[in-house]
Order: sequence, then C-alpha cells, then structure tokens
Amino acid sequence: MRPFRPLLALAAVAMALVPAVSQTAAADSAEPRSAPVLAPLGVAEAVCADTPLRLTFDRPVELGSAGQLQVHQADDGTLVDIVDLADPGTYQRSIGGALTDYGEVHRWFYEPVVIEGNTASVYLHYVLDPDREYYVTVDEGFFAGQEGITDKETWRFRTRPAPRRGASELSVDQAGGADFCTVQGAVDFVPENNRHRVTIDVAPGTYHEIVYVPQSKPHLTVRGQGADDTVISYANNSVLNGDYAMSDVPARQSYCPRRVLPQPDRFNCWRATFGVDADDFRLTDVTVHNTTPDGGSQAEAFRGNGDRIVLERVRVLSHQDSLRLQGRTFMTDSYVEGDVDFVWGDGGVFVQNSELKSLDIGYVNQVRNDVGEAGHVFVNTRLTRADSVPDGSVLLGRVETARFPGSQLVFIDSAMDAHIAPVGWGISDGDCSDAGQLRFWEYGSTDLAGQPLDVTGRLACSRQLTGAEAARWSNPATLLDGWDPRR
Repeated sequence: MRPFRPLLALAAVAMALVPAVSQTAAADSAEPRSAPVLAPLGVAEAVCADTPLRLTFDRPVELGSAGQLQVHQADDGTLVDIVDLADPGTYQRSIGGALTDYGEVHRWFYEPVVIEGNTASVYLHYVLDPDREYYVTVDEGFFAGQEGITDKETWRFRTRPAPRRGASELSVDQAGGADFCTVQGAVDFVPENNRHRVTIDVAPGTYHEIVYVPQSKPHLTVRGQGADDTVISYANNSVLNGDYAMSDVPARQSYCPRRVLPQPDRFNCWRATFGVDADDFRLTDVTVHNTTPDGGSQAEAFRGNGDRIVLERVRVLSHQDSLRLQGRTFMTDSYVEGDVDFVWGDGGVFVQNSELKSLDIGYVNQVRNDVGEAGHVFVNTRLTRADSVPDGSVLLGRVETARFPGSQLVFIDSAMDAHIAPVGWGISDGDCSDAGQLRFWEYGSTDLAGQPLDVTGRLACSRQLTGAEAARWSNPATLLDGWDPRR
C-alpha cells in the first residue's frame, strides 16, 4: 500500500467533496435522531454489484472521528470491505485496474464517504460479487451523534446476476434497474484486450466518481442521454492525485503508463475526472465536470491518451487544464470551458463546430509537439468568455519553444470575442527569434457577429493561411494521418 499523505494536505479537496455542516446542524446533533433510511435495502429486488451505500438522515449529518462501516457476506459473515475512519488506507482504492509504468497496481486517493445535505453516500473499495446477499454494520459514532447498526438483519441487500459475458451493450443507472450503478463498474466488466465495440449507455443523473479506462480495454463507447442530463463529476486534481500527492511515492507505484513525454508525464495522468489510456474510445452526449474550485491546482475534466479518440456532443468543465488530449483525437459539436491552458496536450487534435469559453484571464491552448508532428487544429469554433473576463486578456495559445519548437496551433473560420488579445499568441520562454519552426496559423477569423477581425497586430512569427491551405487543413484527414472519423 502506498504511503498515505495526511488528510490535512487534502483539506482543500475534501471541502469541495463534503459540504460543511451548519452551526444549526451541529447544535441539533445533541438531539435524538431517527434511524436513517438505508439503501439498498431488502433482498426481494436485487441491485447492482457496484452500488454505493446510502444513509438518509432526518437532518444534516457529519462524519465522526473514528469508527467503521463493514460489509459482510450474509451466508458466512466474511468481511468483504471496510471503511475505517481511523485507517489512512481507507482513503485509497484501485480504479479500473490501473497499472503504473512498472506494471504495479496504482491506487488513487478518494473520498469513501460523501455527504450532501442529509444523505451520506458510501463508495466501496471493491465491486461486490454478483448474485449474492450482504449485510452492513456501522459503528456508533461513525456519523456524529448517530447510533450504530449492529444487527445483521437491519441492513441487508442482494446483488443481481452479472450481465452476459461478451455483451456488446451494457447499461448504467445510478438509480438502479440497470446492469451497473457506476460508469466504472461497466468499464471494469469489459474483458481485457477487448476486440469488439462495446457501448456503455449511461442514464440521466450525476455520477460522482473518477473514471479510468486502461490501455487494455480499447473499442469502448460511453454514451449518455444528453450532456444536460448525464453528468460525471469529481474534484480530482494535482493535490489529490497528481504531482503533489505523488512527490514522495516510489516510482514503481506512481509513474504513469503510456507516457508520451517521459519527464513531465510522470504523475499527471492520475488527476483527471475521466481518464482514458485506451485506443478507439468514444464519448458522446455526456458532461464531464471536474469540480475542483478555481485555483485548486491543475485538474483535467477529461484526459485522452490513446489513438483514435472521438468526443461528440460533450461538455468538458474545469478551470486549469480542463481538456488534455494526446494522440489522434476528433472532437465535434462540443463545449469546453476553463481559464489556463484549458485545451492542451500533444498529438493530432482536430476540433470542429465547438465552443471554447474562457472563465478568467489566461490561455485557451497550450500545445506540445515535435517538429513536423501534428498539433491542434480548430475549425469553425466560437471563442467566448464569462462576463468578468476583460477585453484583450486571453491568448489563443502559448508554447515553450525550448522544449517544443515545432508546435502547431491552427484556428480556421473561428469567431472570437474581444477577450482574445490582438497579439493572439504567446511564447513563454523567448520571442520569435527562437521560433523558426513554430506553426501559429490562422485563417478567416471573425468577431462573434461574423465581421472579419483585424489581425495586423498578431505575433510576428504567426501566419495567415491562404484559402487553399485553409481548405486543406479543414480536412481532419490532413492532420490525423489519413484518419477521418466522419466517414
């Protein structure tokens, strides 16, 4: 088990996950409480094997300082999972069978108990066995001022049989009634080295979870019921699971797999709400929201690190580093918001018919690719801003020429609000004298009303494309080495 960083170091993250209890609630804690409503409950109707456990109280509640919640097999009492408030290991779990660059199991920090109002949701460390009966016990004081559950008959439930192995369609519904209650539960069910398209249909709702698709599970589609209705959210970030959290963890337990940039990519793969290391992955009709507060460190909502990734009709929400894409990716009819480098990465990334909204002063893009390699191309995009973002305060992109001298960033037929600075682009570590192979290109930019922009003040080493060049780069196959996902 990895060393556990003190919970105090994660306080900022925990505040985003577990709402504070009001003074009124604290005063009420001394009064007698009714028994909570438990879910799932009863064996007549089976539930998902990855079901969270929920307790709904008659008033707001807070966690105690010690105590355990235990899950047992009902037939023989075998302990199968435990949440121990006094055990640092409780706040770690494996997700998606993730392996480090050394082939060792990686464990994420996470919040096993999340309190929202009167309801406490408990997220177990393991998926339970299918078609089996369980009971739950809770120590007195696990929830402050609340009696425990010690009787084996009080909180019992039964899991449903597993879906058919090799199924090409799986369903997810946090309310129950589907194959799985979590997106990760469905991903985990897909066989290793999958060779056929598997579609995971996710019902409306907000799914509070970190999702990870390992390299060994290609050909997956995760399909929501519309980005306004299906939301995957979590406050994951660098403090919880990135450079800060991994700084003193041995390399064998922390180094990222499939690293594109070996040195800077050592730990930053673990901090996204939704991370993908697999090829041929599709995400459609979903919102992915990293709920880390503004200023709460680097926090990707979606990180794609495979070949031939497609994002269609998605909403990607965070602040810093919202969307990271490495490898060939096609994104269409989507929305991304953030402030600093909120679309970034390397590898060929083609974005069309989408909106990029700046929430603060900063940079839309940071691209990192070698000389002659594919970069990022945006076609028919709208660059908008929050009302508080001043005119001329945001750059289209920035680049470090010392490390990435041949980086490519292209905007074609895109509409830009006045928050985009007249210079357009920035070099973080020098000026145009160091940027002989840099490819900052643009064509047909307008304001949001469709009027041509004055681009005479653009960075000297940027370039306006010809019509013929723009037509060529408007074809995804040009950037993506012949791959055109529209076909």
